[in-house]
Amino acid sequence: MSPADLSTYCLYAAYSAIGIYVISFIAFALDLAKRSGDAQVAATAALKAQARQLTGQAQAEAAGSVASVGGSSSGGVAVLERTDVPVFDAPQRRSSKFERIGMSMMTLGLLVHIVSVVLRGLAAGRVPWANMFEFGLTGTALIVAVFLIVNLLVDLRYLGAYVMGLNLILLGVAVVNFYVAVSPLVPALQSYWLVIHVFVACLGTAFFAIAGGLSAAQIVQARRETSKNAGIKLFDTLPGADRLEDLAYRIALVGFVLWTFTLIAGAVWAEKAWGRYWGWDTKEVWTFIIWVIYAGYIHARATRGWRGARSSWLSIVGFAAVMFNFSVVNLFFKGLHAYSGL
Repeated sequence: MSPADLSTYCLYAAYSAIGIYVISFIAFALDLAKRSGDAQVAATAALKAQARQLTGQAQAEAAGSVASVGGSSSGGVAVLERTDVPVFDAPQRRSSKFERIGMSMMTLGLLVHIVSVVLRGLAAGRVPWANMFEFGLTGTALIVAVFLIVNLLVDLRYLGAYVMGLNLILLGVAVVNFYVAVSPLVPALQSYWLVIHVFVACLGTAFFAIAGGLSAAQIVQARRETSKNAGIKLFDTLPGADRLEDLAYRIALVGFVLWTFTLIAGAVWAEKAWGRYWGWDTKEVWTFIIWVIYAGYIHARATRGWRGARSSWLSIVGFAAVMFNFSVVNLFFKGLHAYSGL
């Protein structure tokens, strides 16, 4: 099979993965709607239980008053109604059929997505992450893979719609706007560092993407917890703000370690390719800026006064910088790292 045929099948698989991801996104969106409905039902039940409890207390007080007036003379016995009616406490939420469909379609989409990545690699005869199209193709697959793997350790299925929505945008743009035919590598990229450096950068980006979603959810949840207005009911089914913040921090910390390696490996590769470790190239500068933002976020998160929304905003800004580095810097800034292929 020729490289051109493999490239064509790569695109077919990529479009097929997008179609499956659309189904997954819709399923997760319906699950969020169901979460909102379940939370509304739970809130209504809680109000009714509280009303019953108050009614029971009022009746008990009334019965006690009667007993205190006539009990000694008539020998009557006051019968108190139970006042320990429990306030409604919703059980731990089970996964809905929409959530199960979303996870199943996400897994199937990832398998098809991986086939697309492998076909591109076979067509190019090398690792498939040497230009913007290939980076986007591989990077989006890693976002889904990391999300599914993390879910084996901690339940993040409530982020399914966010992950699928982000993935559809990035993969769609990569396939439609960034696609380029297979071409030989420039001399600077003909190195084993291409395998290590760029793959680790893709992996770090995947962790930052998930941490960014958790940070955004934390900001909304924190405002709900400190406001009299309950806001969107579906957030009642999500973890509390502190838990979301802790998860975002832990996942971003993994991404930061990977990005630190990316920065160091890039400097080593630059010395081998151009004879210097650092040259203030645009791409190098932005990679360092991203590292500084996340270093500030981790430091702020470790400082008690910067926990909460302020540190979460740093996480979101950091991920926005990653997206800016991938898109704007690659497309509009010229330099030694201009490998967009466009």
